[in-house]
Amino acid sequence: MSTGVLAPGGAARARAQLASEAFDLLVVGGGITGVGTALDAVSRGLRVALVEAQDWGAGTSSRSSKLIHGGLRYLQMRDFGLVREALRERAVLVQIAPHLVHPLSLLFPLHRRMVERAYVGAGVTLYDLLARADATARSSAAAFPRHRQLGRRRALELAPALRGDGLVGAICFSDAQVDDARYVLSVLRSAVALGVTALSRSAVVGLRRADGRIAGATVRHLEDGGTTEVRARAVVATTGPWSPGFLSLAGVEGGSLAVRPSKGVHLVVPRDRIASASALILPTRTSVLFVLPWGAHWLVGTTDTPWEHDLARPAATAADVGYLLDTLNAALAHPLGTADVESVYVGVRPLIAAAGTSTSRLSREHAVVRPVPGLVVVSGGKYTTYRVMAAEAVDAALRELGQPPVPSPTATLPIHGAGPLPLRLGSGLGLSLSSARRLYERYGTAAVEVLALAEQDPALAAPLHGYLAAEFVYGVTHEDARHLDDLLERRTRASLESPDRAVGIAEQVAQLVGPLLGWDAAAARREVAAYRQDVVARRRAEQCPDDASAAAVLAGVPGLLPLP
Repeated sequence: MSTGVLAPGGAARARAQLASEAFDLLVVGGGITGVGTALDAVSRGLRVALVEAQDWGAGTSSRSSKLIHGGLRYLQMRDFGLVREALRERAVLVQIAPHLVHPLSLLFPLHRRMVERAYVGAGVTLYDLLARADATARSSAAAFPRHRQLGRRRALELAPALRGDGLVGAICFSDAQVDDARYVLSVLRSAVALGVTALSRSAVVGLRRADGRIAGATVRHLEDGGTTEVRARAVVATTGPWSPGFLSLAGVEGGSLAVRPSKGVHLVVPRDRIASASALILPTRTSVLFVLPWGAHWLVGTTDTPWEHDLARPAATAADVGYLLDTLNAALAHPLGTADVESVYVGVRPLIAAAGTSTSRLSREHAVVRPVPGLVVVSGGKYTTYRVMAAEAVDAALRELGQPPVPSPTATLPIHGAGPLPLRLGSGLGLSLSSARRLYERYGTAAVEVLALAEQDPALAAPLHGYLAAEFVYGVTHEDARHLDDLLERRTRASLESPDRAVGIAEQVAQLVGPLLGWDAAAARREVAAYRQDVVARRRAEQCPDDASAAAVLAGVPGLLPLP
């Protein structure tokens, strides 16, 4: 297996391959389901191409709650099959990506001594039983211990931030957490290492037909406007909330896959503003609110409301921020204000529609459909179950190709970077053990490649916004980052982790990576200006009272590339 390096020159080679070769499968969409589908297909012996209109994971897959979980609240909706499936996948992912998927302790505060403790306790007991329902799930039982019932005093010892009045105790249980954007990159690199031809910034604008079947696609390259005709025996669309638009390219309107986009807003607040040794899960009238550790920060979310505007630019509003703060503050002894919010991020979930049902009540079930010969479309679902969706999509594609079924091997296929923490990682550069571990938790065993850059050029060992300068360079030389937002929002999470959303280091990062990307001084200035303009617009949108006005603010920001 190669290392799956996505170097600057790789895009030109991938483009040439798309134009000259014939593929078994063209996968459209580079979020977690798309890269997972590409990995599943190539691991079953298919010749696979993968295209993404934006950057890898730039949509929902880098803007999730960053949880790998069964979904405790879905038990209340009686989605027992979904919860069992997701818990099984939780066990799989912690084994194939131990560097990126980490067990997480969550605390559920209780306020009604008898009724709530019995009701929630019964639900979490069932959660534990489902988590051990088969051999795969049981294999990770040690990482996810059974829940514990806590009294009021112990609950406040673990989470002093909670209001004591009315608190009667808590239930402590386990799930897992992931850096969603970096996980997408790791799965992508695994797929590329096995032979997938992958190209970002390339949107499908038409579908090719031959003998009454879909037989490939016309791809427009957004950085220069050129097009490529890609030949493939079948196409799999993993386009999430964009699925209805993709179906229209095939001449299919509506049909068996109706998607309702749902907006999920998250706040990032400083870790020292909420005193707790555990993540929190707080019940709301329609859902739950998560308060999750994230380095020196907490992630607080999420909302679950319809989004009817530009899918590529979902916007948070003042109402969203206010709702999250009000819900959080109802549980805290010392409330937070808008001044405590360091940053905000927004994702759009592709929920499978049900007439007359609010988005907060919709299931996270997924659907795989074959609307016309040669085309498979998968949508819905949740991050945790991406591998199941990918396997089902490839099963459907094999039927389209008339090939015998081949079992998916991805449940036991370690993703890029999986492996033990390298001994003495970073010792040559004087990194502390905690710094080396943080680096490992972003890159796994590939952290040695990052450090090799710093060893070759000591200037790259310098800290930059909590990262090594080498990490920004590595994002370009190994991970297909082509623009500043790729580096500041997804290769690193610098934009999430500071009140200025990394605007203060944008120029420094542009100077660092510009020579690698062929930027002259004017191009570097354009990149910095575009990033700053986008941050300013998102902040303005967060002051707007509703979705329509917030979306209008973002629509006025053109960006560097045309949006698909």
